[in-house]
Amino acid sequence: MAVPVAFFAAFFAWPVAAIVARGLKVDGKWQFGRIADVATQADIRHVLWFTTWQALASTALTLLVALPGAYVFARLDFPGKQVLRAVVTVPFVLPTVVVGTAFLALVGRGGLLDELWGVRLDTTVWAILLAHVFFNYAVVVRTVGGLWGQLDPRQEEAARMLGASPFRAWRKVTLPALAPAVAAAALMVFLFTFTSFGVVQILGGPTFSTLEVEIYRQTSEIFDLSTAAVLTIVQFIAVGAILAVHAWTVRRRETALRLVDANVTARRPRGAGQWALLAGVLGIVAVLLVLPLAVLVQRSLGASGFGYYRALTHDDGGTFLVPPIHAVGNSLQYALAATVIAVAIGGLAAAALARRDAGRLVRGFDALLMLPLGVSAVTVGFGFLIALDRPPLDLRSSWILVPLAQALVGVPFVVRTMLPVLRAVDARLREAAAVLGASPWRVWREVDLPMVRRALLVAAGFAFAVSLGEFGATVFIARPDNPTLPVAVARLLGRPGDLNYGQAMALSTILMVVCAVALLVLERLRTDRSGEF
Repeated sequence: MAVPVAFFAAFFAWPVAAIVARGLKVDGKWQFGRIADVATQADIRHVLWFTTWQALASTALTLLVALPGAYVFARLDFPGKQVLRAVVTVPFVLPTVVVGTAFLALVGRGGLLDELWGVRLDTTVWAILLAHVFFNYAVVVRTVGGLWGQLDPRQEEAARMLGASPFRAWRKVTLPALAPAVAAAALMVFLFTFTSFGVVQILGGPTFSTLEVEIYRQTSEIFDLSTAAVLTIVQFIAVGAILAVHAWTVRRRETALRLVDANVTARRPRGAGQWALLAGVLGIVAVLLVLPLAVLVQRSLGASGFGYYRALTHDDGGTFLVPPIHAVGNSLQYALAATVIAVAIGGLAAAALARRDAGRLVRGFDALLMLPLGVSAVTVGFGFLIALDRPPLDLRSSWILVPLAQALVGVPFVVRTMLPVLRAVDARLREAAAVLGASPWRVWREVDLPMVRRALLVAAGFAFAVSLGEFGATVFIARPDNPTLPVAVARLLGRPGDLNYGQAMALSTILMVVCAVALLVLERLRTDRSGEF
């Protein structure tokens, strides 16, 4: 556990603390009164209000749209189900910049809706809400559907035999059992939308700003570190509260239910109602999830076929110091390095957390591992520049800075993937190997590794996908001669002209394809088909 703790202390806690101290310390003295001054500003209150209500609205809309899909994946068996499961999950692993770009191509100026009916939504909050539903649909489907598929259907059937209507049987029997999973999914959706950056940055324009976007604006455009530090503290407190409640709901879900094999509960659709529900879910997936990505691909081709792709190989002399296509190679190299770091740190943390003799302090570290998913990535990125500028961690000019920032986001996915599998390994096998003289390293290699190999590969795949799309921190530390794909897309969208727009669409399409391929490989590696992440 010492290595993961040291990693998070050096590359997460210290950079965040450094930027907060830089903003709230004046002449060596803490100015905590600045917190009240910032919080009472009218524009900051507007940002806080918009951040909260759009997250609530996005969460409610996501639950409304995705819960029928959770039922379909949990209870119905139909051809192409596993492929559709992968299609549904693709948006979740896509970078937020790509999601914003896809919806810009669909609802923005010159987008599909604008061309067909003269309708533009990119300057309204509806574009942000729909993009958030697009991004978080899989969170509800896989979290709630994973548990739903493992609930014993005979309990609901017994209620029906006793005279309850289908709706009453579902409300009295199934819904209470699903409540912890629904709450956990809702909290995760709220967390992701509360800290939304790339989607709001692209679709919100100057009108709409979340805390994350405002931190970026105060840091990089206005250079008001004091205000940015206050907003970071506010977001940190909110995220901590959300994660605490989420951990409580997860514990309820793990201890309150007796589950069955998910493969036994799924049946072929029966009756007009189930067929209609399946058709409706397929329609939602086609319109809400597939259509934006299809429009993104269509816009990347433009009227000249692959002209925008060919233009990526040329240096425009303005946006980058190298041809934009170099961002592809840079991103792959950074993501691979970040994956190695995330798997090493996350694997060690998961192994320590899986020990039956782990103390309260070690178990508490499990919750802290989730903080990088919610704490401002903008703050972390800028904190890297401030804190890691002197020996022994003078890394501002080193290429490793980008993979380190990306690995912070990947580690929680590695831990969440490997921890259940490691806990399932029979401790008596390790004890028997140790009694026979095996060293701790050989016990791990001969006993644990064969059992967790697939989980390790899945964890590496998720770490690779999320590292590839990390944007909030990377936008600060990626150098102009070594841009990543998300940073390249954002910079191209920030410049006028059809060529820049087309190149942004082309790079987004490349990034989408790479993430989709990685996810399809993960689906083939998965042995647990319950549907949870």
